[in-house]
Amino acid sequence: MQPTTECRSKAMPCSKSDPEQFSPLSKNPIATPADASSLNAEIISPCEPSDSETKSKPLAPVKTPHLSKNHHPPGLYLVATPIGNLSDISLRALELLNSAHVIACEDRRITSRLLDRHGISKPLVPYHEHNADTAGPELIRRLKDGAIVALVSDAGTPLLSDPGYKLVQHCLANDIHLSAIPGASSILMSLILSGLPSDRFFFNGFLSPKKMARIKALTALTEIPGTLIFLESPKRLAASLADMNQVLGPRPAAVARELTKLYEQVKRGTLDQLAQFYAQSGSPKGEITVVVAPPIAAKKVSIDDIDRALIAAFEAFSVRGAVQHVCKQLDVRKKIVYERALVLDKKRS
Repeated sequence: MQPTTECRSKAMPCSKSDPEQFSPLSKNPIATPADASSLNAEIISPCEPSDSETKSKPLAPVKTPHLSKNHHPPGLYLVATPIGNLSDISLRALELLNSAHVIACEDRRITSRLLDRHGISKPLVPYHEHNADTAGPELIRRLKDGAIVALVSDAGTPLLSDPGYKLVQHCLANDIHLSAIPGASSILMSLILSGLPSDRFFFNGFLSPKKMARIKALTALTEIPGTLIFLESPKRLAASLADMNQVLGPRPAAVARELTKLYEQVKRGTLDQLAQFYAQSGSPKGEITVVVAPPIAAKKVSIDDIDRALIAAFEAFSVRGAVQHVCKQLDVRKKIVYERALVLDKKRS
């Protein structure tokens, strides 16, 4: 099985002309639109805007009707924002943002772009992992005074590998109203696009950048009976996939990047195949999510199965050799096979 690559873009033909977007390991090309201007949706990125973006005319605000300011009681609201495509935001989220007295955000530049796109003007307060201890108490003071505070991350749902946990804990400790406005999530989107089991899954977030700590963390996940989801840096992707293959084995997996954006891509294969591909192709661009299949369920082996295999193995092996052979053949623990081998050997002598 070779890794397969899939990409979605809005009403755009696929092209093989871009070497970065077409893998020789895959027969499925990445869609590379010839004219990105035909897309109606705008893309948001944590990166600084390019020269061409800064020179272009700003988009006119989207007129969103019925943005009422009267439906939300004072409290903290965790508001999901788009993970790439600015159109991926709910009417409820826009209504809440329009109702808020203040919006706590990671990067004011990114959040301002979203608000400008939808014609919303609100005070923005930086809140991130580096200032949470100082910004948090001030937000709590405002909340106690009866403010509506919206907490957003740069992209996706707050608290999921993003700031907000401490603030939520302070709200609960102070009996402050807490609610959430659901929306985009790269975690769920990568899961449902991966083609892997979605009935049970475990979100791990980012692995350690240090190899030994990464292997230790992966070892603790080996027995989890569900699909594993990781976020990863493009520069560490190949190394992390290699460590996943070493610890978890060649499980089916998928690497998703640039979700909801123009060059959305999902590459599927086994962990060893994906590790080899990215080691050869170099670091990809964009936000990366890795989805790994659950462990393969061990085949149920009965005592009768073990006995039959041992009796057959006795014809060609010693007791010790028969035990080793059956353990490998049936993939069962040595202790069980050895105990049955002693019983059977005693009966035949």
